[in-house]
Amino acid sequence: MEGPFLVVGLGNPGARYRNTRHNAGALLVERIASAHGQGWRNESKFFSELAEVRIGGKKVLLCKPQTFMNLSGEAVVAVSRFYRIGDGSILVGVDDADLPMGTLRLKPSGGSGGHHGLDSIAEHLGSRAFPRLRLGIARPASSVRDIAGHVLGEFSGDERAHFDRVLQRAESQVETMVRDGLQKAMNLYNGEVE
Repeated sequence: MEGPFLVVGLGNPGARYRNTRHNAGALLVERIASAHGQGWRNESKFFSELAEVRIGGKKVLLCKPQTFMNLSGEAVVAVSRFYRIGDGSILVGVDDADLPMGTLRLKPSGGSGGHHGLDSIAEHLGSRAFPRLRLGIARPASSVRDIAGHVLGEFSGDERAHFDRVLQRAESQVETMVRDGLQKAMNLYNGEVE
């Protein structure tokens, strides 16, 4: 991959949502920035907070959209067009209630699975051909139909300890993708984190 790489962590802005399951993607990019000793800068023209790191000698922009989830595409298209980043070099980290807690699933493209953040990005880019890393947050008990309270709720103590291990593995997966390509990152890290 030539040129910069963009890693987007989806979530909702504000302290109220910071540690919720729905902010799994944002928690991932925060972890990557922290591991590289980088802080965040507010970029209102991109509706985002951005940080920049280098992985394997490659420039990687980390992005936390400051729109709400359903409008994430506005931020992603603004950043990607300004920096001339092609769809294949945009990785979106996103929560997935249809995957068991702690499961990672990196794919080169695909549908949204009903995730409004992914729908917004696909709509604004005019394409679904961007990689996405789904972080499993599981569903609540099967008798619960409306899962909004679950995804917008905070991790329990045990879940949070497990999810910290998930984020560690996801960070390694992102770095492998940037250094060695999507296929290797999928082969090494897709699956359940014990």
